[in-house]
Formats: sequence, structure tokens, C-alpha cells
Amino acid sequence: MASGLQRRLLLLLLLPLFVLSALNTWFDFRSADGAALQQDRQLLALVPLLAGSVVAHGATEADPPVLLTAPRLEDFLNERRGVSAFALVGREGSVLLGDAWLSGMPPATGDPEFASQEFDGVTYRIVSQRMNTVAGELVLRLADGSDPRQQWLRLLWFKVALPNLVLMVAAFFAVNWAVRRALRPLIELKAAVERRSPSDLSALDAKGSPDEVRPLVQSLNRLFDLVNAQAESQRRFVADAAHQLRTPLAGLQAQVEAWAQALGSTAAQAHPDHVYRENSHLAFVDIESSAITLEANQVLKLRQAVRRTSQLANQLLALSRADARSANTQPMQRVDLRQLCETLLESHLDAATAKQIDLGLEAFDVHATGHEWLLRELMGNLVDNAIRYTPRGGSVTIRCAISTTPDQHEQPILEVEDNGPGVPVHERARMLERFYRVTGTAGEGSGLGLAIAEEIARVHNSHLQVLEGHGGRGLRMRLVIPT
Repeated sequence: MASGLQRRLLLLLLLPLFVLSALNTWFDFRSADGAALQQDRQLLALVPLLAGSVVAHGATEADPPVLLTAPRLEDFLNERRGVSAFALVGREGSVLLGDAWLSGMPPATGDPEFASQEFDGVTYRIVSQRMNTVAGELVLRLADGSDPRQQWLRLLWFKVALPNLVLMVAAFFAVNWAVRRALRPLIELKAAVERRSPSDLSALDAKGSPDEVRPLVQSLNRLFDLVNAQAESQRRFVADAAHQLRTPLAGLQAQVEAWAQALGSTAAQAHPDHVYRENSHLAFVDIESSAITLEANQVLKLRQAVRRTSQLANQLLALSRADARSANTQPMQRVDLRQLCETLLESHLDAATAKQIDLGLEAFDVHATGHEWLLRELMGNLVDNAIRYTPRGGSVTIRCAISTTPDQHEQPILEVEDNGPGVPVHERARMLERFYRVTGTAGEGSGLGLAIAEEIARVHNSHLQVLEGHGGRGLRMRLVIPT
């Protein structure tokens, strides 16, 4: 904005002003030149009269010539008394008769010569011409300082150019201030759009915009409405699809689980030494080839596929509910983070025990403002990921505490830390993308858990931090909740 429209306006407004100022200075110079030319003609017409006024030689060579001033010349000198002068100058440049300050070397030729000279604070226009008189060849000089325009001719740069320059500088600051003030609503509109988060598609204030910009603001609002409608339609579709899938998937999973339990009981009775439990689910290994064993393995694969599909549907529903635009419509409330962490510990204790993982809790009495159900969803995804990807015998810690910023400002934090294999630094940023899984990751997953957690963090005006665990091992996921 500042480098585009404002610069163009300044250029278009100031350039004509500078041109007019330059033209004004040029016309002032032309006026002074015209005044000097007119004055030169008047002085040149009086030179023959001055030559004719010399009527005789002096009584001696040292005496000046005898002068009988012609009436017209007499009138000229009388009318301009104090600002006019004349002199009869000899060949050596000395003044024989008249004002002594008009002395100087005579012209080399008989042509008239004009010059401007300042004397006693007055600028005179002077004509000098060598002419033959009754007293012999003399240099006749007439000076006129009566024209006021001639007085500032030599100071024209200071009396005309300098004021014009000052005027142009003042005009630059004045126009710059006026343009900035006139463009302030447009600049504020630009700043308001830049400050918006990508998820903020609320309408702009069209009434507070200038008339010239109002159509643009209204067009932007219409575009925001269309994008909002499309996003809302997409969210409803995802939520409805996920919700509709949950019921048949739940029924299918129940049937598959019952089928698996029945086949597991049959296989256990036939081969009790080849059945073991892992993660509270039956699995079959190294059993003799039989129809029961083959069918049981197929049922196990089907059960795993149904569980993954059910988890994906639940995550899609959670992602739709955690969307920043829909969550912001609900008021935030005071959340007891310690109680939240204790609840998460209880709900994930069985899964951690099945993998022989030490699930611990470091909780302080901390409260924050937010959406409790969203924070529970966020921490649930983080704890589930940590348990899933931490090897047997590892440890996972749920933590809530107070963090102190460099400016001594306290903020509540939530953390989930494990001592698992960790994630390379160059892949940590992409972990929060939807459907992205770290290369070489073992186990099942859809790549939505951390994306949901990041979306919830945005709802709380924060960002999920992917950090290294203590001692350089594992991973530490942190959420700082602004106060």
C-alpha cells in the first residue's frame, strides 16, 4: 500500500506542483530580463543627448568639459534623483565629469555595452559607449537604478528560487500528510486483513470503509460468505458421514469381536498351548494348519480392519468438531488441568499396562481458560500416540504445570512425554499435517491424531510444540495455553 497507491498519489500531486514552481521561477527570470531590456533601450536613447550636451572643452586640460544638459536628459536625472547617475570618462578610464563610481576601462569598440552594478545598496543598469563630442572622443556612461525589478535581479535566486524551493518542500510534507490521512482507512483495512488468521472469515466492516473502497469490501464479504458456506457444508458432510458410519461400524465390530471370541474359544480348546493374549485380545500363532486356525486368522485381520475404520471415523468426527470456526462459537470456561490429566491417566492405564509401559503423572494445581472437551480430546490423542509408539517397558508421562516466560509471565502448559524412538528434527513440523505419518513408523494409524491436536491448539490461540524428551530421548509434546 505505502509503496504503491500512496507513492503514485504523491507523484501525481507533487509533480505538477514542482513543474508549476519551476515555471514560476522561469517567468520571474524572463520578467527581469524584459525589464532590463526595456531599461537598456531607454538608456541607449539618452546617450546621444548626453554627447550633445557637451558644448566645449575645459579651460585647461585638467578641467572637465563644459556640459549643458539637454532638457530631456535633465528631466531623466531630476525624476530619478538619487537612483540615477552619469559620467564623462576619459580614455584612461578616469571620470572627467559626473559620478566618480562610474569609472572604469572604456569599451574597446564604439558599440554600446550594458552591465549591472550595485552601488550604495542600489543595483544600477549601466550603458557605456565611446562617442565623439565637441570635447573630443569620450566614454559616455548613464546609470539607472529606478526600476524595482532591477533591484532584485541579482538576488533572484534568493528572492524567488529559494521561496519556491521552500514552498515545494513544505508542499511535499503537506501533501504526504494529506495522502496518508486520506488513505488511513485503506491502510487500516489492509492491516485488519493481514492480522486475521486463516480460519477467520467473518465479514469486514463495509460501513466504516470509504465510498471508493466499499465495493471491494462488499465483494470480499461475499467471497468470505461463499467460502464459509462451502467450509460449513464440508464440515457438515464430514461430521454426518463420520456419525453415520459409527453406528454400522460399531455393530460390525461387535459381531466381529463375538465371532473372534467364539473362534478363539474353539481354537483354545483344540490347541491350548498355541494361544496367548496381547493387548487384551486373542491372537493365534504357530498352530497346525486347520480350518479353525485359518478362519481365526482371517477373523483377526477383519477385526483389525474394522477397528482401524472405526478409529478413522471417530477421528474424522473429532476433527470436524475441533474445527476452529465451529469451536469458536462456543464459550470458553475455566478448566481444571490437574483433574483433566488424572482422568486421562485412568482412561489409558489399561492400554499402558498391556504394553508394560510406566504411565506416570506430574500434575500441579493449574487452571486455564478453554474448551474442556477439546483439551481432553487433544491430550487423549497425545497419550494414545505416546503409548502406541513407545516400545515395551518404556515410560510415558502426563504433565500439567506453570511455565514462566522470559518477561516473567506465567502460563499454564500441558505435556505428554515419552522415552520412545523419537522423531527426526526435519520431520517434526510435518507431524502436525493431516494424514502424514513419519517414515518408517511401525504400527497402525491414519495420521489424523496430531492434526486434530494442532487444530484444537489453534482454537486456544496456541500451537502444538514438538520437542525432544529429557536426556535427548523420546518426544515431548507441549501445549502452552495463553492467559
